[in-house]
Amino acid sequence: MPGGRLTQQDRRRIATGLAEGLGYGAIARGLGRPTSTVTREIARNGGPSGYQAERAQRATVQRSRRSRSAPAPRPSIPASGGVDRDPAAVGEFADRLAELLVHLGMPRMVARVLGCLYVTDEGSLTSGDLVQRLGVSPAAVSKAIGYLEGQALVRRERDDRRRRERYVVDGDIWYRALLASAERNAVLAGITRHGAGLLGPATPAGARMDDASALLERIGQDIVRSVRQWHEERGPVPS
Repeated sequence: MPGGRLTQQDRRRIATGLAEGLGYGAIARGLGRPTSTVTREIARNGGPSGYQAERAQRATVQRSRRSRSAPAPRPSIPASGGVDRDPAAVGEFADRLAELLVHLGMPRMVARVLGCLYVTDEGSLTSGDLVQRLGVSPAAVSKAIGYLEGQALVRRERDDRRRRERYVVDGDIWYRALLASAERNAVLAGITRHGAGLLGPATPAGARMDDASALLERIGQDIVRSVRQWHEERGPVPS
């Protein structure tokens, strides 16, 4: 029934549509559902390349059982500015953000940690906070934080009062992350430029390296120019 929960038959039709190369919109129209419903269903169950109808159905049943056995949700807590938020809705949004990041290539645990941090007004949580909210081990959180630090998406901050570290995501993380990406492109451009000279620009291999170097250098320059222009126009970004 349109607007109700997806059925097992719906999920089989989604899997068939993906196998046939249909877009999310076309699959949704065939089911009489919003495209957002199909997008969310696929994202949370393996993405377009890993979606399996039977596995998605089992996962949905398990989530339903957990929700029935879980304690009643806490009441909405006023956020900054006196805005009331539904904790369940915020948690669902964080999950959807994480699934999108996974679809874009980010490791799942890394995406979950970043999503959890990104939806907090403070933009910071301790390892214990993340362990409790995500239901994972401290080691899993530590590994994810290490990855995010390497991508310039998260930084550590010492909380002397509580004698522990906090992991902080700033308002300009994407600005800094894109600059870090541009730096990596510059390194790759340099390596491929060296390879072109070593192999000889007149050879097929050398020409391939030369093209790669020019492309990587151009993309890196475009990224730097765009993000710096945005930063100047936007002004200081709240932390």
